[in-house]
Amino acid sequence: MTMRSTRTTVTFSNTFTLSGYADDLPAGDYEVLVEEELLHGLSFEAYRRTATYLTVRGKGRRAGGTELRATTASDLEKALKRDAAATGTTNHSDAALSPQEDGT
Repeated sequence: MTMRSTRTTVTFSNTFTLSGYADDLPAGDYEVLVEEELLHGLSFEAYRRTATYLTVRGKGRRAGGTELRATTASDLEKALKRDAAATGTTNHSDAALSPQEDGT
């Protein structure tokens, strides 16, 4: 199975939350890691998204560490839209949000 990973950065202007996590995350730049697998048997190269992660930097006793929070492209896009609506801007990168995602 051939896999590829891409990294992009998204910017939140306000405190935000992600579905499935109770804590608020501070405004700032966040790295998004997208993992995809190559679909075999096609006459062209195509990939299917298998995972989306948001990299969260530790704070307090966990300062210096990072956590990969599993999310979906849909939940991340919703959080970015809520943030944009709160600030009246659309300065977010959507590069990590466009590929199709596996719902499993």
